[in-house]
Amino acid sequence: MNAEPIWTPSADVVRNAKITAYTDWLRRSRGLAFADYQALWQWSVTDLEAFWCSIWDYFDMRSRTPFERALASRAMPGARWFPGARLNYADQVFRHVTDMRPAIVFRNERGDALELGWHELQRQVACLAEALRAMDVRPGDRVVAYLPNIPQAVIAFLAVASVGAIWSVCSPDMGKLAVLDRFRQIEPKVLIAADGYRYGGKDYDRRPLIGELLAELPTAERLVLVPYLDPAAGRGGFADAALWPDLVAGEAALRSEALPFDHPLWVVYSSGTTGLPKPIVHGHGGIVLEQLKLMALHNDLGPEDRFHWFSSTGWIMWNCQVSGLALGATICLYDGNPGWPDYSTLWRFVAQTGVTFFGAGAAFYSACLKAGVEPNAVGDLSRLRALGSTGSPLPDDAYRWIYDQVRRDIWLTPISGGTDFAGAFVGGVPTLPVYVGEMQCRCLGAKVEAYDDAGRPLIDAVGELVCTEPMPSMPLRFWNDEGDRRYRESYFDMYPGVWRHGDWIRITPRGGAIIYGRSDATINRHGIRMGTAELYRAVEEMPEVLDSLVVDLEYLGRESYMPLFVVLRPGVALSDELVARIKARIRDALSARHVPNEVFQIQEVPRTLSGKKLELPIKKLLLGQPVEKVVNRDSMSNPASLDYFIDFARRRMEQS
Repeated sequence: MNAEPIWTPSADVVRNAKITAYTDWLRRSRGLAFADYQALWQWSVTDLEAFWCSIWDYFDMRSRTPFERALASRAMPGARWFPGARLNYADQVFRHVTDMRPAIVFRNERGDALELGWHELQRQVACLAEALRAMDVRPGDRVVAYLPNIPQAVIAFLAVASVGAIWSVCSPDMGKLAVLDRFRQIEPKVLIAADGYRYGGKDYDRRPLIGELLAELPTAERLVLVPYLDPAAGRGGFADAALWPDLVAGEAALRSEALPFDHPLWVVYSSGTTGLPKPIVHGHGGIVLEQLKLMALHNDLGPEDRFHWFSSTGWIMWNCQVSGLALGATICLYDGNPGWPDYSTLWRFVAQTGVTFFGAGAAFYSACLKAGVEPNAVGDLSRLRALGSTGSPLPDDAYRWIYDQVRRDIWLTPISGGTDFAGAFVGGVPTLPVYVGEMQCRCLGAKVEAYDDAGRPLIDAVGELVCTEPMPSMPLRFWNDEGDRRYRESYFDMYPGVWRHGDWIRITPRGGAIIYGRSDATINRHGIRMGTAELYRAVEEMPEVLDSLVVDLEYLGRESYMPLFVVLRPGVALSDELVARIKARIRDALSARHVPNEVFQIQEVPRTLSGKKLELPIKKLLLGQPVEKVVNRDSMSNPASLDYFIDFARRRMEQS
C-alpha cells in the first residue's frame, strides 16, 4: 500500500466541493456533524432512512404525492423504498431548463458538430413523447432502441421515460443474435433504430439487419428510423417506418406521467457470457436518487460542468452520463472509435468542447500510455479538473501517467460498481487524497465490506465484495424471472440476505478500496488465492505487452497448470528472453507461486460486448467443456478470438 498520496486536495477544492456543501447542510438542517468522511459514511449505512431522506430533501426531489416513509421494508432482496411517492425521471432533468448553457454538445468521427439547447431538447422530447402516445405506447410498454451514442438516443430515452414506457437500448455494433437475445425477452412495442454508424473510419449500413430484427420481433408494431449514416436516404426501404425528423418537428408541451417510485425505468443486461443475458429492471425513483448522490457528491458534478464519459449506448456508463442532465450539467457526447485515427482523439474532443469532467474505461488510459499520447500537446485542457475511470482496475502506471502527462493538480477518481445496480460501490470524493492503485472511499449509502468465506468482514485483507444493506437502485427484478430465482442466484447465493457482487476487494485501513478482479476467476496457486487483476497490473506495465489473459486450470488429483496469454505490440515477437522477463516481472511483483507455467502469444484477448475479459469461460473451455456450453459468441465483441483457445484446448486434451 502506497504511503504517500499522489494528489492532495487544496483548501479551495475542499471548500468548494459539493460534498462539503452537503455536510454543511446536514449540520444546519439536521444538527448532524461528522469528524471526517469515514464517520459520514458510517452514518449513511447505519441510519439508512435518515440518509436517503436527506438525499431526497437536499436535492429537492419532486413528487406529485407525498411518500409514507423512506424504507418500508429493509429485506434484501425485496426492500421497498419511498412508497406513495409518484414522480418521473424526466421531471428531474427538465427542472434545469435554461438559456444559459447547452444541454448536449456532440461530435463524431465525420466531424459533425452540434450543440443542443435545453429548450430545444425539451421541445424534441415533448414532440417524440406525443408521437409515441399516438402509436399507442402506454406506461409499462417497452420501447427499444438500436442507436449509437448520438443526441437522438438521449432524446428517445427521455421521451420514453416521460411517457412511463420502459426503455432498453443496444449499440448498433452488436450483432443480430445478441440484440435478439436481449429484446425478444422483453417483447417491445416500438423499435427506434439508426440506419447505420461510422467506426474507425468505416461506414456500417444497418438497414438490412434492422429488417431482420423486425422480422423476429413480432410484438414490435412500429419502426422509427433515424437517418444518421445517410440523412438523404429517406425511409431506406421501410415503407411503414416513421422518420425521426418528422416526429420531432413542430411544437408540443412536455407531459410526464406521475409514476410510482418503483415503476420500471429501463431494462439493462448482464454480459450474458452463457445463456440468455439477464434483463435487469431498475426503477425511476431509485435511479434518480443513486445518480444524484453519485454524480454530485462523489463525482462533484453540478450545472457549471461539461461532463463526458466515453461510452457506447450498450454500456451502463451511457446511462450514467445521461444522468448528468439530472444535475443540470451539460453532457458531451462523442460517437466513434476512441483510438481512430489515434489515441489523441478524445483528448482533442475534451479540449475543443471545454469538458470539465472526463471519464473512460481503464483500458483507454492504458492504451494512451502505451501509445505515447501527450494529452496537453493536442489542445487546451485548462478547464479539465477531474478524470474518472471504471470497467476494470486502473493500473498503477496509468495513475502515474495521468499525473505526469495530464496535470499534477488534476483529481483522479476511479469508481467500481456495475450494470447490476446502475451505480458505484466504491469511488471517490474531492476532499480526500488520492493514492496510486486505490479508490478513495466506499460510497455513501453503500454498506460495502470484504467478506471471508465464513461471512466475516475483513480490513486490509482481500475478500468477497459484498453489500450488506439495500440501496434504492438495486434491481426491482429480472424480467420474466418467476419467483425471482435468477435474481437470487445471481447475488444472494453465497451469503443469504447479503449482496455478493463477484469481485475481490480489499478495504484499506484508511478507508479506501482496491479491486482485484472477478472472484469467480481467481488464481489459487499452492493455496494462495489472488485476483487476476494483480497479475495483469504487473504484466501490462511492461512496454511490450498490450493485453493479457491468465487462467488457473485446477484439475482434481493433478498439479495446477496456469498459462498466461499475451497480446504484444506490433512487430514484437515472444522470444525466450521476453518470456523470461515476463516471468521475472511476475515473480518480483507477486511471488514465485504466481509465475505462469507457460506464456503464449495471441492476437486478441476474448472480451464481452462491454469489454470484460472472458476469464471464466476460457477457463471452463480449457478444462474440457464444449465451447457452446461456456460462451455465447454473440455476447462477444471479438468472437473470432475464441478459435485460438478452441484449438489450444483440443491440443491439451490430445496430450493428456
